[in-house]
Amino acid sequence: MSTARIYHHIIGIIPADIDFMGHVNNARYLSWVQDAVVAHWQKLAPPQAVAEHLWVALKHEITYRKPAFLNDDVIATVILEKVEGARAFYKTLIKRGEVVLAEVKSSWCCVDAKTLRPARLAKDIVAHFFAG
Repeated sequence: MSTARIYHHIIGIIPADIDFMGHVNNARYLSWVQDAVVAHWQKLAPPQAVAEHLWVALKHEITYRKPAFLNDDVIATVILEKVEGARAFYKTLIKRGEVVLAEVKSSWCCVDAKTLRPARLAKDIVAHFFAG
């Protein structure tokens, strides 16, 4: 059985992220997830696959647990759960230390960088994201 290779993405909080309530605006979490998932792809996929494929978000389901603040050290932990055809399903945990700030389930479509049409990933590319 193969296990997903976990990727940790450091998130920098800037003053513009803070809303009228003094914490990070909920909409920023979407940007964080997008940045983290794309960085995961760029880190683990072979360079040629990165050059030939792009990712488009199809769906995000966010459960907010705790607020984040300006000086927090926040990390997104990205886990690729499965790939089906041109779609990939991710779980991303946004944490401050061991405290889960948000849990995000998202689905993404892989597209060919030239045609912008959905593209299946070859099994050898998908294998880079799983150990064992």
